[in-house]
This record gives sequence, C-alpha cells and structure tokens, in this order.
Amino acid sequence: MTPDIMVPLVLPLAAWPVARFVAPRLPPRTASRLLTGSCLVLAAGSTAALALLALAGLPQVPFVAAVGHLSPQTFREQEGVGIPVSIAAGIALAALTVLLARTVIRYLRWTRRLTRELDAHDGHRDGEVLVLAGAEPLAFAAPGRGGRIVVSSGMLAALHPDEQRALLAHERAHLASRHHLFLMALMASTTLNPLLRPLATATGFALERWADETAAHHVGDRTVVAHAVAKAALAGQPQHGFALAATSGPVPRRVSALLNNPAGHQTPARVPAALLSALVLGITVLSAQTALDSAADLHDGIEQAQGATANRVAAATDTGRAGHRPRPRQDQARLK
Repeated sequence: MTPDIMVPLVLPLAAWPVARFVAPRLPPRTASRLLTGSCLVLAAGSTAALALLALAGLPQVPFVAAVGHLSPQTFREQEGVGIPVSIAAGIALAALTVLLARTVIRYLRWTRRLTRELDAHDGHRDGEVLVLAGAEPLAFAAPGRGGRIVVSSGMLAALHPDEQRALLAHERAHLASRHHLFLMALMASTTLNPLLRPLATATGFALERWADETAAHHVGDRTVVAHAVAKAALAGQPQHGFALAATSGPVPRRVSALLNNPAGHQTPARVPAALLSALVLGITVLSAQTALDSAADLHDGIEQAQGATANRVAAATDTGRAGHRPRPRQDQARLK
C-alpha cells in the first residue's frame, strides 16, 4: 500500500476553496447535484481509506496470519503500515460509524415525530399545504407523507398575496425536487468526514437558490420572490432540525442573487460552468481512484504474503525430503 492511501483522507480539504470559488459560480441546480455527489464520493473515499488502513493491521496479527496462511513480515514489508496506525484508523472508523448511525436515527425519529404532529394537527388543509393557526411566523417543507408544506397564519399575515404565492412556490420546489434527499446525503457525508462541512454548507445554499429560481420562474417576478424571502426571514426564525425552509441559508446573498441576476445566470463568461464542473469532478475521481488503487495494493500484499508462506513451506518440505533420501543402489551394493 503506497502513501497515496492518505490522499482520500486529506483531499476533502479541497472542499474549502471549492465551496468558496466554484459553488457560487455554477447554476444552482447544477451546483446542487454536482456538489452533493462530490460530497458522497469524497466521504466514501475517506471512509474506505480508513477501512483499508484498519484492515492492513489484521494480517500482522499472528493468529490472523496463521489462519490466512500468510507471512506477517512479508506483508509488513509490502504494505508499510504499522499496527499502531491500523489501530488508530480502526478506532476512527468505529467512531464515525457510531456517529453516522446516531445521525440517521435522529433524522428518522424527527421525521416520524413531525409526521405524527402534522397528522394530529387541526389546522386548515389545502391539498399539500397545512395552515397552522398562530401568530408565530412559520413556514417549511416537511418530507413525510409524500411531502407537505407547513405555514402559519402569522407568516401569511406578514406577506402580500403575491409574496405568499412566491413563498409557497419556494417550498413546493423543495418537495418537487426532493431536496430532503440531498439534505440526507449531505448529513451523512459531513458525519463521515467533518472536513466536508464547508462544501455541504455551499451545497445547502445552492439548494435554496435552486428553490428560489424555481419559484421565480413559477411566479414570473424575481423581485416578488426576493421580497418574500427577505420578509419571511425577518418575520420568522431559522428552522431547526432537518426542515427545509425559505428562511434557511444566507438570506442576504440569496436576495442579492435574485435582484442582481435578472436572467438567473450564476456563471461569469470568463469562468465556464463546464470548466468548474470538470475541476470538481477531477477532485472527486482522484479520491475514488486512489481508494480503489489502495484496495488493489492491499489485495496484492496479501497474495504476496501468502505466496511467501507457501514458498517457505515448500522449501522446508524439499529440505526434509532431501535429508531422508534413500541411498543409491551402488552404495547399497558396496555395503554388501
């Protein structure tokens, strides 16, 4: 196993410049899909690297080496991974696995609890929209039961009718594009590798921009959507938990993008979207390819260690046979 095994572990550091430079210059839909996929692959690559480092220590344990019929010394010389490094990687991998399980359980519990509360609520229902009675401004998209939009009467009172339509169009965009699945992928990725949080934050911003642009296309007036987002953010509070809402993310940047980009384009002509996408894909492919190469190196190291043991056994067997070889017939006749 070459030192390249460390590449998937440190490559997520590239998430910082990518989040700062690439994400704002890509169209929101492209950025959301590309960066979410990159987060998943980078998280999988770093997790695979930890798993390979942990597995590299097992053949060096005498009992495991005896069961696998391989030479621990030969394997250590081939792979160059010490047992302390493998133990540290194993501990880190176990901790991340526990954190991932806790995150998934929290999300599932939150979804079930929210679904039960909305099913039992006596608010006014208009198709997929549930209007809650209350002065507290509230609006978000709930993923359960095929997706529902929850909005309070206090939030509706703070907006003009056109702005209400824009707000509901934003929340419908979240449901129609299944943005909650993107959110789940981002949560899993950042749990497995915290270095990906800047990239996940940038992706979350792209998701909100995607919903903003969809609402602007539906309403036909970007200014109305910008006013709706700004007024909803000022009137309400940021949503907690795992909810998707128009008040999420850096609202001033979203409003500025709606007002300053009449055509909805995010990419300057001098920085083509294809070039930026190729940069992100290149980083992602490098992480995946390095992890696969390291897995192949580990497999080759195990085979060589097994081959060394087989050769040693064969040599010992030949030596034993040579020591007990019968005397030639000439020597037997001479003795007679």
